[in-house]
Amino acid sequence: MIRKTTVFLSWVTMILWLLVIFSLSSQPGTKSNDLSKSVTKQIVKVTQKVIVLNSYINSRKNVIIKLNNLIRKYAHVILYLVLGILVINAFILSGIRGYKAFIFSLIFCFFYATSDEIYQLFVPGRGAKATDVLIDALGAVIGMLVYNIICRLFYQKYSKKTPTSLRWEMNC
Repeated sequence: MIRKTTVFLSWVTMILWLLVIFSLSSQPGTKSNDLSKSVTKQIVKVTQKVIVLNSYINSRKNVIIKLNNLIRKYAHVILYLVLGILVINAFILSGIRGYKAFIFSLIFCFFYATSDEIYQLFVPGRGAKATDVLIDALGAVIGMLVYNIICRLFYQKYSKKTPTSLRWEMNC
């Protein structure tokens, strides 16, 4: 019963994350840009306290303009990094392991990223970019690799201490 609940919760968590991505994609272009600019402003504010950026760029406004696009791309990577972790976790807990889990997760994330970009064609002020799909896929791959590394480290550390009957559940 616990295993079924864990599998169910892993899929539910993944679906909730898909909804987060969808809701962010549903924002009109101006609202989305305002959100990323507010994040960029906070980053610039913090970094200006640590590093004197004014010696490189004359004004804070220029910094925000230059960094905003970069922040937006990093947001894609982070959103899909988390998605990659959640998707591969759901597949592995469902019994799909090894390369199959990796390939299925990559295909799933790639198709979701593609459909998300196509959906943005219908959102005012937004558009679809093939580069965003590739950035999303890169984020998903990074997430899946991080998951794999953590899983293997966990398995190596605890496999010798765990009863044989539970080892199959931790196998990545």
